[in-house]
Amino acid sequence: MMLMPVSAVGEVKPGPSNPKPDPEDVVLPMPNDDLMVFRAVRVPGKGFWGSREQVVQIGDAGGSVFEGLQRTQVSGSFADPDKEGRVIYLAKYELTKGQYVSVMGMDAFLAVSGDPEDQNIPQLQGRSRQEALMMPLAFVSYFDVLQFIREYNQWLFAPGHPERLKNMPGIDDVPGFLRLPTEEEWEYTARGGLAAIQEGTFEDGLPFNPRELNEYAWHLGNARHKARPIGLRKPCRLGFYDLFGNVQEMTAGLFRPEVFQGQPGGVAVRGGSVSTPQGDLRSASRAELDIYGWDQDRGLVVERRSFNTGARLAIGANVVVNSAVRARIEQEYENYKAEARRSMPVGRTLDNLVTQAAVQLGSVDPILERLMEQNPDLRDALLTVQSSMDKARERLDLAQRESARSVAQDASRNGVNLSVYLTRLERLRQAREKALKLLEHSSRYQDQVAAVENSIRDIEGALQEQLRGYREKIALLGEYEPLYFDHAFATLKETELSSRERTVLELVGLHAREFAEVRRADTETWLAAFEERFGDFKD
Repeated sequence: MMLMPVSAVGEVKPGPSNPKPDPEDVVLPMPNDDLMVFRAVRVPGKGFWGSREQVVQIGDAGGSVFEGLQRTQVSGSFADPDKEGRVIYLAKYELTKGQYVSVMGMDAFLAVSGDPEDQNIPQLQGRSRQEALMMPLAFVSYFDVLQFIREYNQWLFAPGHPERLKNMPGIDDVPGFLRLPTEEEWEYTARGGLAAIQEGTFEDGLPFNPRELNEYAWHLGNARHKARPIGLRKPCRLGFYDLFGNVQEMTAGLFRPEVFQGQPGGVAVRGGSVSTPQGDLRSASRAELDIYGWDQDRGLVVERRSFNTGARLAIGANVVVNSAVRARIEQEYENYKAEARRSMPVGRTLDNLVTQAAVQLGSVDPILERLMEQNPDLRDALLTVQSSMDKARERLDLAQRESARSVAQDASRNGVNLSVYLTRLERLRQAREKALKLLEHSSRYQDQVAAVENSIRDIEGALQEQLRGYREKIALLGEYEPLYFDHAFATLKETELSSRERTVLELVGLHAREFAEVRRADTETWLAAFEERFGDFKD
């Protein structure tokens, strides 16, 4: 995919919307000569569908119940213009009150703001006014932020003003658009992105020394519930200001307690705020903003406005911007399906907690090695930890082997029952044919036909139940690495098996490998294979 060139504008002077200019800033214009600054965050991996390098671990084992460790695949909306990989564009600063006013106007701002002090801004002059407008936008509703984004996009896309899109990244000459970031984009950036992955610090709780938190963030300990103008603290390593603390930032997705749990709620907010205790600020920290809240005093449901909740913009794009892009995506998918996807932990491990635990243990090794290198005096103690991890890995390996064998055995039981029902069904159908011929000559065979047809319906119902169980077990088995289900089948083949059980085991192995490859249960084809083998099978 071609990416539209993005001009770096290092000559920009410090201003309210960019108090700390940098040559790598990506600057978009705004009404009233204001501007919005973004920075590119590179994501490793080749091609649209990505690769193993894009699978990262997010969450925090020591965090809240909503920060469980998860391995997920991260990507950017745009291809990297300089290298292989993708790019995320995230705003350098939190969205400010001044930027909101530039797009929506002062009257609109005063109308939506829930902060009584904002009503004084029109009367402020000079530095006081500038500092007030450099405050992060807060005390407005989720819908107010979305309306701002909509209006800003419309201003950028206005016909007759192509210059406004000069620095907007795009795909195949189709420009991107503004939106809120996803949680994955936000956390990948907060953790330090590619540089942190290469350095082995990506899974650290913070992207800097926790003892230096005051230099990077406004939190409860140093701000006492009062937000500050943007850009006063140090930037994170990728050049973003106030990612931690100041105001918690809305994201594009609805809050789910955990990916696996699935229940959608309000809006997911990230980064903590001036009300977050110092010890609770970390890259994985996440919370729910209720979009609508119950006003106890007035007995009303109202759009929630929070003094410590704001937003940070991102630049996004449609996945399929034209038919040529769709064709490339489909072509790349064939390679992805055949090679990358089946080898990546993401997807394969989501439904297998034991495998997840093994993968997570594997991620500890580089951390231990780094700690030993940085702390020679702790080497013996860390080697003891590493030895304990090795033993835990061995036990998990045994657990996975046994678990895979057990699932394969359960799948075989479903398969044997399925095969028996198919054999009975074939015989019953033959019996019905004979009874129907006899019925043509005498009505006294009517009861026999009815009895056979009742038996056929009963067998067909039981057969479908066994097929559902077989599909579920095959899907579970397909989540294991080939090493484990190969071991499972080798173990089961060593047991004493009837000819029917051995034939079923062959089909189980075949279907489990098919599922692992395409990650889709093709029950019609599987049932046809059973019918071919067992329709007239004789034990």
